Amino acid sequence: MSVDITADRDVGGAIVTPPRRRRRIPRALAWAVVIPFAAWAVARVAGLEQGALVTQIMTGTPYVAAGSLLPVVLAALARDRAVTAVALVTAAALGSSVLPRTIGSSETAGTPLRVLTLNMLFGGAEPETVTALVRRLRPDVLSTQELTPEMVEKLDAAGLRELLPHRLLAPEPGASGSGLYARYPLEPLEGMFRPVGHNMPAATITLPGVKPVEIVDVHPYAPMEDHIREWTAALEAFPPAVPDRIRILAGDFNASLDHAAMRRFLSRGYADSADRAGRGLTPTWPANRRIPPLITIDHVVVDQRVQVNEVSVHTVPGTDHRAVFADLRLPLP
Repeated sequence: MSVDITADRDVGGAIVTPPRRRRRIPRALAWAVVIPFAAWAVARVAGLEQGALVTQIMTGTPYVAAGSLLPVVLAALARDRAVTAVALVTAAALGSSVLPRTIGSSETAGTPLRVLTLNMLFGGAEPETVTALVRRLRPDVLSTQELTPEMVEKLDAAGLRELLPHRLLAPEPGASGSGLYARYPLEPLEGMFRPVGHNMPAATITLPGVKPVEIVDVHPYAPMEDHIREWTAALEAFPPAVPDRIRILAGDFNASLDHAAMRRFLSRGYADSADRAGRGLTPTWPANRRIPPLITIDHVVVDQRVQVNEVSVHTVPGTDHRAVFADLRLPLP
């Protein structure tokens, strides 16, 4: 008698698919990528930059913050808890240092004061464009840096005197000249602080119906190897805000909000108008080059009591800086 041995069993058996191996980044590689970002975050948050080179490259923090997402991805692929934790804390620290500059609000209460600032690159800015910008934006104050005697004449010939008839000028050949132009009377201010760097004239401007406002034309040396101490000293020399008057400082600070010295200055009662308006990441230098503007070193700094309605940045031919315009609202009496 024959027996059917296939009656009670499946033919062919079960098909088993071997599990796919997930790609895993080497732990050492993940740490190698995370550590430089973490070191940058520590230096930025703690204000540890030292020396000219580190001070200059600290302006690249917004780009490093964007790039800090890469270590997070690599840490996740490495499947290591420690490196993932460090990558996440690093990204959070850099992000919290940068992202608030993109969040702002407009304020319309108070007396309007419009301020425009421009570094003219050894007097090379196109005077007709500058005058057209003044005519369109209608600033009450124009703060100029690298203002040469020849540039003063060209601006007047282009019609600036009719638009901003009041002035406090300290023009010089090269980079040291500066000057304030205004729609309303200016009164020179002496002894407010000890300027360190290029010419930095200061004045009070009297607007109809409000107390006089103090205006400072800012232009310290750039934080290069030969001038890093003077650059730091210039930011430290600016006077703190005071309760009985409103003070505005506008110009080429040669500093970004990622510099500890700039943040220390702002902590003495000031705010960056572009930061308030959510435009704090709009770069102002270098302009009119083969590469686009990369860093933000031109500012209109205001007393914390001043509200900011709008901030805009404008390219002017002939100079490597972009003009910064701030539409401000002074506190009501």
